Amino acid sequence: MTLKQLPRLAIVVPCYNEEPVLPTTAPILADILTQLIHDRLVTADSRILFVDDGSRDRTWQLIDQLRTQNSHFTGLKLSRNYGQEAALMAGMETAARQADYVITIDADLQDDPTLIPAMVTQAHAGYDVIYGVRNDRSTDSWFKRTTANGFYWVMGKLGVNLIPNHSDFRLLTHPVLVALMRCHETRPFIRGIIPQLGFPATKLYYKRQPRQAGVSKYPLRKMLRFALDGILSFSVAPIRALLVAGLTICGGALLMILWILIQHFRGTVVTGWSSIMASLWFLGGFQLVAISIIGEYVGRTFTEVKHRPRFIIQTDTYTPSFTAAYREPSNSAAVTLHLSQLRTKSGERS
Repeated sequence: MTLKQLPRLAIVVPCYNEEPVLPTTAPILADILTQLIHDRLVTADSRILFVDDGSRDRTWQLIDQLRTQNSHFTGLKLSRNYGQEAALMAGMETAARQADYVITIDADLQDDPTLIPAMVTQAHAGYDVIYGVRNDRSTDSWFKRTTANGFYWVMGKLGVNLIPNHSDFRLLTHPVLVALMRCHETRPFIRGIIPQLGFPATKLYYKRQPRQAGVSKYPLRKMLRFALDGILSFSVAPIRALLVAGLTICGGALLMILWILIQHFRGTVVTGWSSIMASLWFLGGFQLVAISIIGEYVGRTFTEVKHRPRFIIQTDTYTPSFTAAYREPSNSAAVTLHLSQLRTKSGERS
């Protein structure tokens, strides 16, 4: 592989209050990138892009310090906290303007960064999507393992094509990035979108490591919200389930009325206080749940039709790190044209 054929790599690392882990994470990623450059697997101007998702600690200051120490480090600062998915989309959209390959990985490096060279090798072999998949969840609690397996089972039953035990550790080539940027959901469920794009994909397996410092940014509340996003983004099955449940309850009510009439003609007195109150409470609760689920879909439609930006970039040190005559990823003229249109739209939104 000649120098002109080498791909440019961007490693996108979303960060939210990651001050405790960045001093450990940055040198590890820098060493891996340096080795990739030395082995002539990627270009010398490849970058590590830290995306600060509105951190409240010194995360951005550390990113800025790293940039002054090593030209491979760059940063993207969002105007506020938009969430993990938005931070990933911001990093990938920014990196796609110059990079041929983009790897996303969490800042805590629980996902094995030593797998990165193998990902690049697989991309050279012709795969456009390389998933990092956990084959050992022994570091997770029983509750987290059980709920995760339950989530994948439910999503499979709903017809959503997910990669079990895959988080956000993956490599995407430039054509996949361009296709991904065409998805304009305000709250995208990236793990569900990428398999639907249909590009050649493969998996690499690894054992998830314990978090080296700091605390998890995904407590139970956020995990439940993430699971709900995945279900509501790809399936109307909950609404259909409400229809089936409603028809079932109506059928049961009709049977109950028939039974009451029979008892009335037989002269049996039915007090019915407990059964009536229980029925009222059950039906009232069911109606509230049904309205809430339908309201979630209506609310998401309301959010999408406003076409507000998914994120706002306050500071970008990645793009200026390249000269004005940087090399566009040379996939095809159509891809280059579409990327140019994406830049124009992004400028209008900003």
